[in-house]
Amino acid sequence: MSDHSSNLLLPYIQPSQAQKHVTHNEALRRLDAIVQLTVQSFDASSPPADPADGDIHALGAGASGVWAGQDGMLAYHASGHWIFLAPKDGWRAWSAEDQTLRVFSAGNWLAVTPPLQNLDGIGVGTSSDTVNRLAIASDAALFSHAGSDHRLVINKATAADTASVVMQSGWSGRAELGLTGDEDFHIRTSPDGSAWTSALTLRRGDGASRARCLFSGTIDIDNHSVGYVPTPSAGGMVAINLVAEEFPQAPHSGLFSYDTGPSLTLFSLARGTSLEDWGTTVLTGTTATDGRSALAVRSGELQIENRHGGPRRFAYTFLNTY
Repeated sequence: MSDHSSNLLLPYIQPSQAQKHVTHNEALRRLDAIVQLTVQSFDASSPPADPADGDIHALGAGASGVWAGQDGMLAYHASGHWIFLAPKDGWRAWSAEDQTLRVFSAGNWLAVTPPLQNLDGIGVGTSSDTVNRLAIASDAALFSHAGSDHRLVINKATAADTASVVMQSGWSGRAELGLTGDEDFHIRTSPDGSAWTSALTLRRGDGASRARCLFSGTIDIDNHSVGYVPTPSAGGMVAINLVAEEFPQAPHSGLFSYDTGPSLTLFSLARGTSLEDWGTTVLTGTTATDGRSALAVRSGELQIENRHGGPRRFAYTFLNTY
């Protein structure tokens, strides 16, 4: 018959043993330490100067002083002495230091609930991988506020990268919205997940919108100044309108065909009396008649001149352009 129990190594009272209370008390002392185990510190190496009776420390590497040579053991202080116990796989201990539950496995005291920071991945209803660090298989996903606002932020590293939301069918992309390769907002579609067509672009600087065959925006121009609008293609049509509620806008509105490529051309299709066509002239801010507006073209741009007294806003819409 063995002298000790198999798991907790409690000493057995032997037949005809004298002073049986010594063995019995030793077994009770071990039970007092191990059952409902609470550890004051983990990876401890230096004994405390004034330990309390019943304190237990889980020793790490390099234990010193009266703990020397006891690396990996549990140091239990009882009746003014240190008793060393060898933990076994599966033992659980409550950490008095950080109020967490740990389990002993392969020589380490591991947290039962792992840290939730800097995880390699999380899978909900499915498995995450090195690309999809967060993976969810569900009928829906809910992101709600905690009392006020709620914002979902998608951040990319550089302007040439992509920050977007992709809608797929059968794991093949069909629609995408976001910053796709630059810093303007795009909505685009695909028939096969490979070839993509831009349906709508919103320019980040001023919110100007560009759709298939359509590109619109506004520009603010000071009095006696010229504003420049890049054309989305070398040729097409453009509608110009002065935006002002305090007086009629029609005299400063017009529809033009243009070429801002190798053959500079501006041709008036319909034009109000206060919007002058200056063709390919370089506008200076005082070129047109005082009190009027003017339009001209130069390479890659429209020129809009404001001579109408005070800062003015002009709206533009390019037609039949890609």
